[in-house]
Amino acid sequence: MWILLDIDGVLVPANSWKKPEFMPDGFPVFNSRAVKALQHIIAETNASVILTTSHKSKYKVAEWKDLLKTRGISPKKVHRLTTNSLKKTRTEEILEWYKKKHQPSQEFVIIDDDKMLNGLPEYIKHNLVLTSPSVGLTEDLAEDAISILRNRNFTFS
Repeated sequence: MWILLDIDGVLVPANSWKKPEFMPDGFPVFNSRAVKALQHIIAETNASVILTTSHKSKYKVAEWKDLLKTRGISPKKVHRLTTNSLKKTRTEEILEWYKKKHQPSQEFVIIDDDKMLNGLPEYIKHNLVLTSPSVGLTEDLAEDAISILRNRNFTFS
């Protein structure tokens, strides 16, 4: 199981009126409610993380693991998309991952605040949990993500 994870607008609320607080590693502090929601998803599903964030190339995978762990998130595995988001849209990156790396037997959920992902083909879009950029990941959305990963029928909140 995979969580394709954005950070800004998911774990770090994107509020233009408020400058985020940074940790000593130079990356913003994560919202504690969003961290708790993500931990819940990981604990319930044992899902691994694939970073889709525009920051994904800023750190090596080992550094990302440490960065996440420091903020209370410890998935079994951490990967990142290898494409350059400055040249491709997030939608294009996810489509490329799906076509090249996704295995039909593996469940996945996309957690992101990018409304452009509504343009994904329906066979991928039904795996999307869209957050509000100023709120981020909530417990209700975490339950939606768990349902997707468990391949259950459900209705979005």
